[in-house]
Amino acid sequence: MAASGEPGRQWQEEVAAVVVVGSCMTDLVSLTSRLPKTGETIHGHKFFIGFGGKGANQCVQAARLGAKTSMVCKVGKDSFGNDYIENLKQNDISTEFTYQTQDAATGTASIIVNNEGQNIIIIVAGANLLLNTEDLREAAKAISRAKVMICQLEVTPETSLEALTMAHSNGVKTLFNPAPAIADLDPRFYALSDVFCCNETEAEILTGLTVSSPADAGKAAQVLLERGCQVVIITLGAEGCVMLSQTEPVPKHIPTEKVKAVDTTVRAQGGDMAEGKKNQAGALYLNPSPTHCGTFYKSLNLSEPQFPHP
Repeated sequence: MAASGEPGRQWQEEVAAVVVVGSCMTDLVSLTSRLPKTGETIHGHKFFIGFGGKGANQCVQAARLGAKTSMVCKVGKDSFGNDYIENLKQNDISTEFTYQTQDAATGTASIIVNNEGQNIIIIVAGANLLLNTEDLREAAKAISRAKVMICQLEVTPETSLEALTMAHSNGVKTLFNPAPAIADLDPRFYALSDVFCCNETEAEILTGLTVSSPADAGKAAQVLLERGCQVVIITLGAEGCVMLSQTEPVPKHIPTEKVKAVDTTVRAQGGDMAEGKKNQAGALYLNPSPTHCGTFYKSLNLSEPQFPHP
């Protein structure tokens, strides 16, 4: 059963330009001076709860950039799930197809971060893995009327593949983020992706090539392009990204400004935010005219470090 009811009404007359099919994770974050050893209990100095998940991160970023967005996802029928739905509403995201289930808890990420920004993370996907093709059929109208549909692999691959198929068959531009990466990814994912965006680690898993430089990324991107993608983008953290396309097959390195890392998970989260940004701006082949953020910790002062999960 869809979770929104009332909130969905405000979106019936305004078609969502960006539909995200993906994950929602509640982050349970503990800050401590150092990471514990096996079997050790140590004191931390701060704890907070945030809203994460690759899908939701991308959707929130697109919404904050001004796009009409809709989130197709599944959370538990629990306090974390209720809070997550409220968070989506506060970010002006349609929750008409945000489902709740009693069969699993809302997805969570337990995160410990030390003073150097290093971390250990345990993710329990929970309700995210119960999002299924029946749920997608209920959201079919929203997906088919969108301008862009984005998905990842924090829900089951079968669900993401079905979402891409539905969007592609209706002429909707698709952006696929193959994370977490699967070495034997179904070949149909490539052919159904208008934009295929991954980081260098994921590119290595998918291609078997070492990616340690922009030149390496260009070679890996060419392999992915040959598998049927229209546009390939490989993000490289501090080195920016490399992109190419079927119409411009020569790899192009796009550098970025270097920043001080306060947590290594922020880099991965930045990738999620980049997906949302590409969806809204349309600068990367999604729209003919070009028109970081991270997990949303509402109560956290912006002057303090933010520590989102990947």
